[in-house]
Amino acid sequence: MPGMRNAVVLLSGGLDSATVLAMAREAGYDCYCLSIDYGQRHRTELAAAARVARALGAREHRVTTLDLAAFGGSALTDTRIAVPISGIGSGIPVTYVPARNTIMLSLALAWAEVLGARDIFFGANAVDYSGYPDCRPAYMRAFETMANLATKAAVEGAKLTLHTPIIDLTKADIIRRGSALGVDYALTVSCYQADQDGRACGVCDSCRLRKAGFASAGIADPTRYAT
Repeated sequence: MPGMRNAVVLLSGGLDSATVLAMAREAGYDCYCLSIDYGQRHRTELAAAARVARALGAREHRVTTLDLAAFGGSALTDTRIAVPISGIGSGIPVTYVPARNTIMLSLALAWAEVLGARDIFFGANAVDYSGYPDCRPAYMRAFETMANLATKAAVEGAKLTLHTPIIDLTKADIIRRGSALGVDYALTVSCYQADQDGRACGVCDSCRLRKAGFASAGIADPTRYAT
């Protein structure tokens, strides 16, 4: 539509990023969605991302591939490391993927510059989350500062804004917001070890946070569980 601004939205296929895409669309952005196949064990989320992009009217959806599994160091990229199912601890869990958000945001930045987009939307959350350091508000501000120092577009006056609209929301608030915007959470996959059919394990950190969010929001959980 005339007057709509382009934005790149990082879309994992999970609950949070689906909500952020709906929020970006509501704000009047023409959304170009980027998903990353980085060697994650839960690659079924990529199919979920495609479903969400179609359902929420994205202008385009691309999947780009890189091999973070070559480095390992995370339960999400190294099958020799078990996904924890004993509860969310006090430290940074083994599901943290080294440098993942920095790499993903950098790829989104590259596409945004090519598109002439001044806005990137990212579903980082620092309330109901697993304690990843690259989900904190301070990191998001630092990345935005870096982006505006490192790109031709910014140097020539087209400053970039990194939007993290759910970063301070509880999972329940995210679900309420997305539900009000018409997000069909049955399309999404959040589980760290979902099976090939997208069914969730129900016991990993991501599943527990998701379950608790729906319960707290008073909204029926549409998640399909393997057991």
